[in-house]
Amino acid sequence: MLGIILGLAVLMFLAYLGWSIIWIAPISAGVVALTGGLDLLESYKGPYMEGFVSFAQQWFPVFMLGAIFGKLMEDTGMAKSVAVALSKMMGKKQAILGVLLASAVLTYGGVSLFVVVFAVYPLAIGLFREANISRKLIPGTVALGAFTFTMTAVPGTPQIQNLIPTEYFHTDATAAPIMGIVAMLVMGVGGYFYLRWREKNLTEKGEVYTEPKNQKLEDTSSPVPNFILSLLPLIIVLVTLNIFKFDIIVALLSGILLILLLNITKFKSFVKAINGGAVGSVTAIINTSAAVGFGSVVKAVPGFETLTNMLLNIKGNPLISEAIAVNLLAGATGSASGGMGIALEALGEKYYQLALQTGISPEAFHRVASLASGGLDTLPHNGAVLTLLTITGMSHKDSYKDIFVVSLVIPILSVVIAILLASFGLY
Repeated sequence: MLGIILGLAVLMFLAYLGWSIIWIAPISAGVVALTGGLDLLESYKGPYMEGFVSFAQQWFPVFMLGAIFGKLMEDTGMAKSVAVALSKMMGKKQAILGVLLASAVLTYGGVSLFVVVFAVYPLAIGLFREANISRKLIPGTVALGAFTFTMTAVPGTPQIQNLIPTEYFHTDATAAPIMGIVAMLVMGVGGYFYLRWREKNLTEKGEVYTEPKNQKLEDTSSPVPNFILSLLPLIIVLVTLNIFKFDIIVALLSGILLILLLNITKFKSFVKAINGGAVGSVTAIINTSAAVGFGSVVKAVPGFETLTNMLLNIKGNPLISEAIAVNLLAGATGSASGGMGIALEALGEKYYQLALQTGISPEAFHRVASLASGGLDTLPHNGAVLTLLTITGMSHKDSYKDIFVVSLVIPILSVVIAILLASFGLY
């Protein structure tokens, strides 16, 4: 048991230093194996690689196609078109809402968080300049739209954090819609009003818009594809996944084919975009697979039974222990999908059996796992947070406070509310 805690501590510490989980996960798994009395090499070749390969086998097509879909949306200008149109609809008086909605629509349509940051930032600069709002709020606004409710709460979202639980709880992407919608409102509305309060607070202190230094900004006035046509690939992914109930692979392929057809005149750029998306997906799938491999080693040591009993014997609703396990592991790895992968690889079957025994719907376990993955994952060492701050030219000191509130504090509150709903049978 102490070895598992030590392994997690090593994982969290090295991840916080910015070291890649690809190689710190097996190191941390080695700590767990040695302290658990297992042979180091056999643990790596056995449980670790079995968990790694199993996850990659199951999810690589989704990671790859999702990355290609996002890259094509970016390179064809369709992502930018959606962001521009939604931002203009809101106008300069609603700059925060415009950036928030643009980020949310793209993420809910299946575009990756990283692509959203690149697509939305130049527009955020224009809107915040016109509204004279401090650039310190741009990272928090983008994080609220891309890292929270569209990733974990909105029923039907094709983001991987909403798809991983389907394999463990035999559910689909629309699981527990009442819990999801209420959590979405808590995160979206709560985060928006917090950001508006911060805007007012900063303005009163005299902190208003200042031009970014040493940044070459993209020209947002250049022509973009038609807004309606640009929305169609996002819609087709959602419709095929949630209405026709096709596999996510089919849904993403449908979106990709539609992008290619609608942009056939740009066919010369297709290979570069597809290559870029495919190559980018490899790091993402290996990162998460490495985390899952760590979870498989944890599952193999004798202390795991003690850990399992401790978590499962937390008094009250078993959804509470699931939320704690997923949240802590997401924080330790700095990854929503990685933390969830470890937790469900180790405990998913236990929670599914609990669902059957207690009469609590497996859908509730699905939704709580998804929601909980989007809490402590955005601690300062999170890769998406670091990318967001780098792209926007802000430091942790400038903007992390707002990211912390909208993507960590409020989402954790939404998990609590979702569990309360489930305790009353409202899924």
